[in-house]
Amino acid sequence: MPDAGPTVVLPRRPLTVGEVLDSAVLLLRDHAAVLVPLALVLTVGEQLLLYPLRLAAGTGPPTWTVGFDGFALFWPLLAVGAAVEAVIVLLLGNPAGRAAGAALVGRTAGVRELVRPAGARWGATLLNAPLVALVMVVAALLGPVWLLGFALLGGIAPALVVDRVGAARALPRSAALAVRGGRAAALRLLGYLVWWIVRVGLGVGVFYGVETLNLLDDDWTIALSLGLWAAVNAVAYPALACLDAVLHLEARMRTEGLDIRLSRARAEAPEETLLAVGR
Repeated sequence: MPDAGPTVVLPRRPLTVGEVLDSAVLLLRDHAAVLVPLALVLTVGEQLLLYPLRLAAGTGPPTWTVGFDGFALFWPLLAVGAAVEAVIVLLLGNPAGRAAGAALVGRTAGVRELVRPAGARWGATLLNAPLVALVMVVAALLGPVWLLGFALLGGIAPALVVDRVGAARALPRSAALAVRGGRAAALRLLGYLVWWIVRVGLGVGVFYGVETLNLLDDDWTIALSLGLWAAVNAVAYPALACLDAVLHLEARMRTEGLDIRLSRARAEAPEETLLAVGR
């Protein structure tokens, strides 16, 4: 049965907090062959984009932060960084959302299915990327508003590829599910915090470990730091994208009865229309 057993990626029922996090990790595990290489390309681009901005802000490896007196230049850098990572998670959310949709109806999406452009709705996803970037830049510049902006954006890619909504409806759909009870929004922030701790621990810890052991020439410290952050983010960003996909479907089961509707419709509806039930 696809909705029973301890190794099920996405049980067809409302989940506990622990099960949500576990399902996201299992989804990433099953589709790492697609998600991690794609993420690595994007995170390398992220580091190359942010590097000149970090230099202009007076930051340095491995944390790329500044003291309080240099915060005026650092704040815009934080805003740009928040926008870039949100866009990357959005793009990774496209294949992650399709993989989660397949898991919910009891099968595993293959590599060819996830990389095939037909029906993937990359155009609609890319159309939402500037909107996501704008929302995150403005929210980050407003300080704590970043929390609200980030919490509302997670369901955009799943809304596009699973719910099949139009490009203009994806953000309202994502925000509506996030604030409906507030559970999905809170869990997205929790997931970000968990992975932020992992990212900082690995990115900074490995850097100082290599430096302490004198394994690297000083001329390569910047390259090492950029490479470490790209590698760490290449795992963290797909994990966040998988969490978004799981949260979106779990919110639909919890608030829209998707699990019940799936059970009723499965015998008479083709697979590609199952997940549209209950929107």
